[in-house]
Amino acid sequence: MTAASIARASKVPEITLLFWVLKVAATTLGETGGDSVTMSLDWGYLAGTALFAGVFAVCVAAQVAARRFHPWLYWLTIVATTTVGTTLADFADRSLGIGYVGGSSLLFALLIATLVLWYRTMGSVSVDTVNTPAVELFYWTTILFSQTLGTALGDFLADTSGLGYAGGALVFGAALVAIALAWRFTGISRVLLFWAAFILTRPLGATVGDFLDKPRANGGLALDRFTASAVLAAFMIACLFVFTQRPATKAHGST
Repeated sequence: MTAASIARASKVPEITLLFWVLKVAATTLGETGGDSVTMSLDWGYLAGTALFAGVFAVCVAAQVAARRFHPWLYWLTIVATTTVGTTLADFADRSLGIGYVGGSSLLFALLIATLVLWYRTMGSVSVDTVNTPAVELFYWTTILFSQTLGTALGDFLADTSGLGYAGGALVFGAALVAIALAWRFTGISRVLLFWAAFILTRPLGATVGDFLDKPRANGGLALDRFTASAVLAAFMIACLFVFTQRPATKAHGST
C-alpha cells in the first residue's frame, strides 16, 4: 500500500457481508460477556461498567494511535463497545430506575446529537472519512451511544412489549432485511442506511444474547454465559483468520 493510499484509507473496515456477520456476532458477544461479569460473577452493573469502560478507553486509544487499519484491533474495540454498552444500559435502566423508555430516549438523543455535531464539524459521517484522530473520536463516541441504545431498545422490546427474546430478534431482523432491500432498490442515502443498520444490529444481538443465556422461565435457553461467550469469540477469531478485510475507501465500500 502506497503512502497516498494510506492517507485515503479509512481506519475502519470495508462494509461487506463479513462486516455485518462480525457485527452481529460482536453485539451478541457483548450481551453474553457483559452479563457474565455483572450477573454470573455478581459484580453488579456499576462495577461491570467501570471494568469495561476502562477496556474500551484503552482500545480506543490504541485504535486512534494506530497509523492504519488493523482488523484485530478494530473488532476488539467493537466488542469493548458492546460489553460496556450492555452494562451501562442495564445500570441506567435498572439501577438508576429510569426504565427502558427513559434510558432509550436519553441515549437516542445523545446519539443524534453526536451525529449532528460530527456532521457539522467534519462535513460527513461516512465511514470512509474515518482516518484522522478527530473523526475517530466522533466515530467511537457514536458507536458507544448506539451500542448502549441498542441494549436498551432490545430489552424494552423483549421485556416490556411482551414479544420475548425470540420475538424481539425477529422484529429487529425484519427491520434489517427492510434496510437491505432499501439499500438495493432505492436511492436513499447510503450513509443514513448504514447507520440505521449499524444501530439495529445492536438490539438484534442483545435479544439473541438474552435468548441464549436468560432462564427458561423468562423465555431464554438458559445456556451457560461463559460457554456462549467463548463460542462467539471463537467464531469471530476464526472469521478474522480465514477472511481478509480491507479498509473502507471511497473506491471500496463507501457508504
